[in-house]
This record gives sequence, structure tokens and C-alpha cells, in this order.
Amino acid sequence: MAAPGPVNPEAPFDPSKAPVIEGFSPTVYTNPEGFKEKFIRKTRENPMVPIGCLGTAAALTYGLYCFHRGQSHRSQLMMRTRIAAQGFTVAAILLGLAASAMKSRP
Repeated sequence: MAAPGPVNPEAPFDPSKAPVIEGFSPTVYTNPEGFKEKFIRKTRENPMVPIGCLGTAAALTYGLYCFHRGQSHRSQLMMRTRIAAQGFTVAAILLGLAASAMKSRP
């Protein structure tokens, strides 16, 4: 049977200290961002997403209102408009992600 290798006299992992990882520098936020600040920052970064969300909600609300009033043709038109607004929102999210990925590259 082979003898075990030399014993390393290092102390075992100390959970009270953060581990050291090469190439990683943790940042400590002194002022955590609240919901309102984050919403405003994200809206400024990609203003088309909230516009698409509002368009989707408006088309859905008006379509349901037309459905309730018995205007089936207009209700169907609004549901199709809602789908288009949802597609616009998803495209805006994807384009915003691609733009931020390209911006963060060195």
C-alpha cells in the first residue's frame, strides 16, 4: 500500500473569511439599490421594454373590455395587437441584452 503524500500544515478552511479565488474581486455595495432606483436605472438603459409592457397591458385591457361589451371583431383585433406588443417587448429585451453584452466586452 502506498504511503500518503506529505501533509500540508495549512489551517483548515475558515468560514468567517471569504475564500480567495484567482481573477475574482468581490465588490461590496455600500448603498444597496432600492426597487425605485433600480427600475429607473433599467428604464434608462432600455426604455423600449416598459413601452412594450404598457402597450401589451393596454391592448389586453381594451380587448377584454370589448369582449365584455360583445364587440368580438374588435376584441380579436386587440388580442392580435397584444401578441404583437408582446413580441415587441421580447425583441426589446433581447436587443437590450445583446447591446449590454457588446458594451461590456473589452
